[in-house]
Amino acid sequence: MGKSQNLYKEAKKIIPGGTQLLSKRPEMFLPNLWPAYYEKAKGCEIWDLDGNKYIDMSSMGVGSCILGYADEDVDNKIKKAIDKGSMATLNCPEEVELAKELCKIHPWADMARYARSGGEAMAIAVRIARAKTDKDLILFCGYHGWHDWYLASNLANDKSLDGHLLPGLQPKGVPRKLRNTSIPFNYNDTEGFLKLIKANKNKIAAVVMEPIRSYYPKKGFLETIRKVTKKLNIVLIFDEITSGWRLHIGGAHLKFQVYPDMCVFAKAISNGYPMAAIIGRKEIMQAAQDTFISSTYWTERIGPTAALATINKLKKNDVPDYLSRIGKEIQINWKKLAEKHNLNITISGIYPLTNFTFNYKDPLILKTLFTRLMLEKGFLATTSFYASYGHKINNVRDYLNSVDDAFGFIANVIRKNKIKKYSKIPVCHSGFRRIA
Repeated sequence: MGKSQNLYKEAKKIIPGGTQLLSKRPEMFLPNLWPAYYEKAKGCEIWDLDGNKYIDMSSMGVGSCILGYADEDVDNKIKKAIDKGSMATLNCPEEVELAKELCKIHPWADMARYARSGGEAMAIAVRIARAKTDKDLILFCGYHGWHDWYLASNLANDKSLDGHLLPGLQPKGVPRKLRNTSIPFNYNDTEGFLKLIKANKNKIAAVVMEPIRSYYPKKGFLETIRKVTKKLNIVLIFDEITSGWRLHIGGAHLKFQVYPDMCVFAKAISNGYPMAAIIGRKEIMQAAQDTFISSTYWTERIGPTAALATINKLKKNDVPDYLSRIGKEIQINWKKLAEKHNLNITISGIYPLTNFTFNYKDPLILKTLFTRLMLEKGFLATTSFYASYGHKINNVRDYLNSVDDAFGFIANVIRKNKIKKYSKIPVCHSGFRRIA
């Protein structure tokens, strides 16, 4: 069990839910065995509280550390910023420098506002859109955080959000008067989107969506949404919190050449330091002055400094191309190894952010078993992989050798019909669930 799991037992007694982030709960990976806490991290290596070293082939800080853990170039800039003072009564000049850089990378955008996390940045973007249009309804696609505007969708149907990354999200505590203020549509379902537009076009403040996540957009899907929203003066907001900076410097929408009215970034923009940005067209963004949006720690110096240093390194080293090459290597070999062992899996996702699923009756049992087998080999690994600049070719090679062994073991379990044997151990969670 070790110090990490013992500490997690204590945490569950004094921290509701055990952790601050659902995606970091040990129950999401390997209940009772996942090393819940780290002592230090560097590159793609993590040491737990017992001194055990692991290679992180899972989420790299839930997608935040695109350059790898404790990147020296970013950290050195941060240390200088700390020495100069991270907070003061006056404003830091880095926030102006960052706004200029973001608008330079995104010529369609004129202005920027900041926050320090993705969820709150999305809430800001939605507030600005509602302020601009004086309308309430949001049509959305994808996962956009924990705030009331988003969870309100589950007030009308408690399964509305199940197809948008995390199933089981409960809207308890969300005012019931927000019912029917957020309505989901499915990715690549142009017809379904147009039906919602037709039924609600005079009520819609904004369309909020991830331009890409698990699948590439079908021809004309994003273009149709852009055309319709522009025609009806509906604010189009792209959530690039997860996709941003991985496929293209700036965001995937630049690669697709479909430009929104507003775009939101967080996670990878600052390589593990809290930072989020909302950029947009001037006539939209100016509505932020008509509604109260303000917070003390949105003005600290570390976030903008980290973002500037991260963006500079992403550009200098063409990191998105590197991430795609690493991710492609992973995808190709998952497929080869599954075929070698006659395993039925489905691979999806963009190369820098990819995943696979076991196509069997009890996929969560097999997912838990895979995680356990890989942990025994010294890897933090599940059925998804976030590529980072900290992953080197030897890490990928060693990882794939261990995947070969794990797939072989799992194939043997399936062949001998012994899956139920492993259901007796705690199985990983697949979405939101209250824990004791």
